[in-house]
Amino acid sequence: MKPKYFLSFFLLIQILFLQIISFFPQYVEQFYSNGLYPIIAKFLRIIFGTIPFSVGDFIYFIVILFILKWFWNKRKSWKLDWKNNILAVLSFLSVFYFLFHILWAYNYHRQPLFEKMAIQKEYSDADLLAFTKKLITKTNAVQGQITKNDSLKVVFPYLQEQVFEMNLNGYKNLSNQYSYFTYNYLSTKKSILSLPLAYMGFGGYLNPFTNEAQVNYLGPMYSFPMTTNHEMAHQMGYASESECNFIGFLASVKNDNLYFKYSGYTMALRYCLSNWQVRNEKIYKQLLKTVHPGILKNYKESDTFWKQYKTPIETGFHAFYDHFLKLNQQKDGMEGYSKFVNLMVNYYKNNNRL
Repeated sequence: MKPKYFLSFFLLIQILFLQIISFFPQYVEQFYSNGLYPIIAKFLRIIFGTIPFSVGDFIYFIVILFILKWFWNKRKSWKLDWKNNILAVLSFLSVFYFLFHILWAYNYHRQPLFEKMAIQKEYSDADLLAFTKKLITKTNAVQGQITKNDSLKVVFPYLQEQVFEMNLNGYKNLSNQYSYFTYNYLSTKKSILSLPLAYMGFGGYLNPFTNEAQVNYLGPMYSFPMTTNHEMAHQMGYASESECNFIGFLASVKNDNLYFKYSGYTMALRYCLSNWQVRNEKIYKQLLKTVHPGILKNYKESDTFWKQYKTPIETGFHAFYDHFLKLNQQKDGMEGYSKFVNLMVNYYKNNNRL
């Protein structure tokens, strides 16, 4: 069988295989997420982690150029040689699909974190209100410790390269409590594609082919540690956006540094407040009055940043990514980012204090 026929058929086999393994998350957890994947991730991060620039971004750039060049060269042959051209496209997709999943994306089918950590999924309005009030108190306290003035926004004092190294402290402290959150072999990069990411509305992404955590370096610095921690959680094999928000939050607030704690608390608080804005406008306004003005100024800083890049491009990419997540067993799609509120509320309700 010619390679183009084999690879095209192999793509179908892969799609069917994914449909089957989605029913066996415990096996994916055992044999891939805790078996093969850590070996692959370690290998990739050792190779690419010490390189100061984003190798993955360059690979994407080169591949995109290659694809455009191929389509340009084939533009006149589609009618006469359509069969071979389609088989060539399917062959490329088959190889891409295989590498994407074997290097990282089988993690989409692993055991959910709420099962692994025995955290309940549901919570009441009373639970959310109690947690939000505690979170406001804690965030206010950290902001006050840093600025000594409740009306001043927090100005981050560290360089982005320092953040990458300092984030390890939070994961080290977190892994002392939960060994499966151990992070080794740092490979976090400032994305060369930060401007396109800003227009797409994303703070970062994980490159599954190089296992580099790519972070948008243009955004507000007070939120930079939390954004980086989110992408580092993806590196550890957690595919769900809600789970990575939750893990990134825990790694941020477990950090010994107040600025890193602040990054985690403010992000979590914003999600809780947004939740209340949808649920009950009156309660939302009451809660907002108890938040330090300095914290609200940091939120305004974020709003101003993202507003300048807001275009139909962002809407289109968010719709695409929402569909992509749903195709990969993330039924909440883009809403999954905010679903980590469920994890936070029930985790702190039963186990810990903020």
